[in-house]
Amino acid sequence: MRRLLAGIAVGTFLVAASACGSSDGGGASDKNASSGGTTTVKLGVIPIVDVAPVYLGQKKGFYAKHGLKLSLTTAQGGAAIVPGVVSGQFQFGFSNMTSLMVAQSNNVPVRAIANGVASTGVTGKDFGAITVKKGSAISSPKQLEGKKVAVNTLKNINETAVRESVRKAGGDPAKVKFVELAFDQMPAALDSGQIDAAMVVEPALATVRSQGATEIASSLVDVAKDLTVAMYFTSNRYAQQHPDTVKKFQAATAESLAYADTHPDEVRAIVTTYTKIPAAVLAKVTLPKWPAGANRASIEALEQLGQQDGLFKTAPDLDKLLP
Repeated sequence: MRRLLAGIAVGTFLVAASACGSSDGGGASDKNASSGGTTTVKLGVIPIVDVAPVYLGQKKGFYAKHGLKLSLTTAQGGAAIVPGVVSGQFQFGFSNMTSLMVAQSNNVPVRAIANGVASTGVTGKDFGAITVKKGSAISSPKQLEGKKVAVNTLKNINETAVRESVRKAGGDPAKVKFVELAFDQMPAALDSGQIDAAMVVEPALATVRSQGATEIASSLVDVAKDLTVAMYFTSNRYAQQHPDTVKKFQAATAESLAYADTHPDEVRAIVTTYTKIPAAVLAKVTLPKWPAGANRASIEALEQLGQQDGLFKTAPDLDKLLP
């Protein structure tokens, strides 16, 4: 399964996903879910702190106010969610920007519709980092040459970020051995020595820190200042067929992002409802930023790195991808 997900990220399967989504796009399931003025929409997410706003927004009634009810399904990464949205399994999805650009460069009909999450922009105080186990001899990203480094899915933003940290430290990113591992499996794998390092995000980052792990780079910060890490998206077909539902989702998500960004205690509390992080560790979680809009300059920097690393068949068209 993980090899399949990796293949999706690379793009071959994404083209097939585009074809199977051309006849449906989620329209039927959306229509059948409508009752009593409320439309139930399926949203594919990852069980990480990034998506806390939508869980919080559902609880606070922001989506209900706009006539929506979210049916949330978790996946390992954006690369797995993209074909789910295109095929109609989900009406909306959450994905890192690299996976969305890979899809777009392969002519997969997706478009970002709402901001998702951003880096804090502060080295050593971000919600994502390259970590090594307590006592490791590795103290710099340069030393990751020839080492096993875990990312949640291959060929995504986290791999790009690790490559950039290695590059900035004077190393050769082509020599890093990337392995695919779910975020919640990284702490145990790191502690046992199954991997040499992990590019991990919250709340798993707080868990590895609680095990004494050392942070050797804030890779998302290394990519660009105030990096837009991920966004919510839909298929082009769904957006064309259900513009009102898309607008409602955008409005409710905007309220949810704004609320989450100013209510950190409630964010921490909601994270316990969809992850298994202990309360004591949760208190130490570094929260990301949830700005209202995407930082296009940071996405362009990410695109350039993706091109440098050979992730795209053709350059992504950001004018078509972004809101």
